[in-house]
Parts: sequence; structure tokens; C-alpha cells
Amino acid sequence: MDSALALISERVRDAAARGTALRIVGGGTKAFHPASRARAPAEELDLRALAGVLSYEPSELVITVRAGTPLAEVEQLLAEQGQALAFEPPRFAAGGTVGGMVAAGLSGPARANAGAVRDFVLGVEIVNGRGELLRYGGQVMKNVAGYDVSRLMAGSWGRLAVLTEVSLKVLPVAPTEATLRFEGTQAESLARLHAWGGQPLPLNASCWVEEGGAGRLYVRLRGARAAVEAACRRMGGELQDAGLAAQDWQACRDQHLPWFADRAPGMSLWRLSVPQTAPVLALPAGVAPPLVEWHGGQRWVWVEPGHGSALQALAQSVGGHAELFRPAAGGVLEAAPPAREPALQAIEQRLEAAFDPAGIFRAGAAGE
Repeated sequence: MDSALALISERVRDAAARGTALRIVGGGTKAFHPASRARAPAEELDLRALAGVLSYEPSELVITVRAGTPLAEVEQLLAEQGQALAFEPPRFAAGGTVGGMVAAGLSGPARANAGAVRDFVLGVEIVNGRGELLRYGGQVMKNVAGYDVSRLMAGSWGRLAVLTEVSLKVLPVAPTEATLRFEGTQAESLARLHAWGGQPLPLNASCWVEEGGAGRLYVRLRGARAAVEAACRRMGGELQDAGLAAQDWQACRDQHLPWFADRAPGMSLWRLSVPQTAPVLALPAGVAPPLVEWHGGQRWVWVEPGHGSALQALAQSVGGHAELFRPAAGGVLEAAPPAREPALQAIEQRLEAAFDPAGIFRAGAAGE
């Protein structure tokens, strides 16, 4: 064990002995998210010194890096080899780390087609709540027996263990991509997406947004040149400039589009995760239309504080759920997440007890 890992293990053991909570910190790019906020006084455990690419085999489509490694550094290295993280992790701001990316478990526009962060996590190294250094998984897909601990870390927000190293599956960049624009209401656009979903089309991402009072659906196609060109002819729509479209998709991924940026400080951003086939949702009176991604499966809504419970009930009515993503200015956290099913809650409690018996990670939260 090198000095950086030894120091982390020592900090964890000391915190457990003193009963002091630890808040795992990286680049701080997701500090706005409620899950990143400590629920009790906590000491920061900064992982940015634990950085570096440990191995990268382009021919094997696998990269292994330390948790504090800047995400931008990894993406640049992959781009030099014509490869990428297919799930398009959101950045939100400069300075994000790979550990924060995995801990948050957030995916970008290509999620509906390529899969989520957890689908690309092959193996991890962690320090548990006892200060023990443990490894799970490996560098191949078929490496799991029992609990899939590697993928369990994705979306855990640092509440189970300190993620110190991760192995990720990467993919080649698609040979060709094109973006089409269609005019239409949210209902018309959802119907189009549902129809296309049953056809052999290289759909990679979609975004419906109301711009200047008009609804517009943007669809990104990726794949072999022949497949993309054939899909463009078949689907119709207005072909967008490739360079400008690429910038817009990055802005969508990082929530820098005008729809995200041009909102009053008193508004809260909610994320509704629903089945792709869910209809247009009857949002509370006065609430503006959502921004819809993932072929209908992810819907972003800006509301004034106080609408949280209504959004949760609305999402549950169609088989989904809603979460507060960006609290309104002032930091008011409203409408706690709905209670989980007893069986799922019991599993979570057993996992927390196994990984973090002293509870030093549960009071804090990942701040990567």
C-alpha cells in the first residue's frame, strides 16, 4: 500500500475510533446536489491527491484510474485513441473527478442507448468503514459472483466506502453522427420517439424542449455511415450543422443550455425518471413544460419550492420517481424522497452495516 492509500486508511480508522463522520471530497462539481450535502458535521476527506492513470489498454477497451483523477484528463487520453466513455458523464463545471463521476452515478444524453455509469464499471478498489483496503471485480465483464459490489458503488454518493480506484469499460467513438430537428408538441414528439423505438434506427440521444413558445425535438443518430445516412432519409426532419449540434449536446449534458441557465434564483430543478412510454405529465398549474431526454425517460422540471410532493406523486402514478436535483437559492431541501419498499430498505441497511459499521460515511456525503 502506497503512502496516499495508507493515509486514507489511517484517516478512516481514526474517524471510526472517534465516531466522527467523513465527507468524501473531489472536485466539488456536484456540491449543489442534495445527496452531496453532509447530514451532520463531518470532516472532509479530499481524494484529489489520489490521482493517475494506472493502466490503459486501447485494444482491450479498458482503463484503470485512481479516484481523484480529473475526468477531463481521462476523456482526453481516450479521445487520442478514438475512444470515449459512452454514457457521456455530465461535467456541470471544470474539475470533476472519476471517483465523483462513479459515486454520483449520473449519465448524459446517450444514457437511453448506451447504458448507465454502472454498466461500464468493471472493478473497484475501496477503503471500507474499518479502514480496510478491498478489491472487487476486475478488468473484464464476467467477473462477478454474489453481490456486484463494483457496480453497487455507482450512485452510492460515498455513503458506503471510499472509492480509491476504478476500472472502466470504454468504447470506440462512432464513425458517424447526425442531428435532426423536428417541430412539434411534447405529445407529438413522444409519439415519434415511441414509433422510432420499435424500428432498427441508430438512435443515440434525444431532447425535446420548448424554445420561444415552439416545441422542438432534437434527435442524435450515431453509428456506421450507411446506417446514419439511411436513417436521416427515412426519418426526415431538418439536418443540423454538425459542429453547432455537438456544442448543443455538450451543453445539454452539462446543463448549460438556456433552458437550464435562464431561470429565477427561487426555482428548484427536479428530475423525473419515468418509463419512456409515459404520456405527457399533467404538471402543477403554472409550471412550465419540461425538458425531455432519454426518449421520454428523463424529464427536467423547474418549479417553485413547495411542489415537490406533487411531482413525486405524479411520477409515481406512471411508475417512476422524482428527485430534487438543484435546490432553490437558499438551500431549502423540500419533500424528502419517498420511503423505499421494506425489503429494499432492509438490504440497504445490511449493506451499510457491512461496509460502514461505525456509520462514518452515512452522515457525510460525497462532494465530488
